[in-house]
Amino acid sequence: MKPDRINIAILKELRDGSKSFKEIAEKLAVSENTIRSRVGKLVETGVLTITGLVNPELIPGHKVVMIGVKLNTMDLVNKGKELSKLRGVVSACVVTGRFDLMLIVFLKESFGLLEFYTNEVAKISGIQSVETFVVYKNYNLNVPYII
Repeated sequence: MKPDRINIAILKELRDGSKSFKEIAEKLAVSENTIRSRVGKLVETGVLTITGLVNPELIPGHKVVMIGVKLNTMDLVNKGKELSKLRGVVSACVVTGRFDLMLIVFLKESFGLLEFYTNEVAKISGIQSVETFVVYKNYNLNVPYII
């Protein structure tokens, strides 16, 4: 789906998850049915996912880490898909630079780094090395509560 001017405006308005379709329609001077239809198409085509997000800093006992992964294979896409399905993984991205993949992982006291590495990452073959970056302070990082 090619995003046009109205679709981009809708996406910007949806940043505030509490806005109704009616409010968005009034602001954009289109009908509420137009907004509903376009949001439906954006969701259907995978451009938009509607989900609740949390700020991990505000939930006691929870944290986010970023993990750089170096592989001993060039099968980056399939390894990225495998890693994206592990418990706690919010995002897995194929990247340039010294790492092949970067993961964003959401952890809690009963499922920390040790459990993530020994119970989850250990399942995946082809990993040469990892480097962990603990997020001490975030700005605009909200994640789905997936653990």
